[in-house]
Amino acid sequence: MKIELVFQDKTIKAKGKVLTIGDWLTTSELPIKELLAYAEKQKATDKATCIEAVEYATKKRPEIADESLMDYVIKTLKDEEPRIKWESAKVIGNIAKLFPAQLDRAINNLLPNAENTGTVVRWATAYALAEILKLKTENNKKLLPKMEALSEKEEDNGVRRKYIDALKIVKK
Repeated sequence: MKIELVFQDKTIKAKGKVLTIGDWLTTSELPIKELLAYAEKQKATDKATCIEAVEYATKKRPEIADESLMDYVIKTLKDEEPRIKWESAKVIGNIAKLFPAQLDRAINNLLPNAENTGTVVRWATAYALAEILKLKTENNKKLLPKMEALSEKEEDNGVRRKYIDALKIVKK
């Protein structure tokens, strides 16, 4: 399996692994299901790198995502590893518009991370929630007041800005 070769090659830094695998995903050279199956058997750092590669690929080509990917990243939001949480949230932000039926579950797993002690986890969560809010779905009835409350108590300006920008767009 060529994924293993990338992870075994110590000359390739983490970002290089993300770019290599991400490019394989965008060109359909590597099926996402195969990468996720591999990721499930890896230690947290390599699993996070796999999810980051998916994030990179879905930012370029969101349409490569399928429902099983959305299911996977919704579940991995509950992982203990902060990097897995934040990469999963970024994937959700990239692909939320493709899976409106799964947004409620995504929101339920994102909201606890909005109060995580890690700024990057909170920023990525704010990004995903903002992208969901901008879709203007039925979920906004529940999400809008929660995001207003989060933006008021958020201490980090970058995270707060994610919420405020989305709220401005929705309230136009």
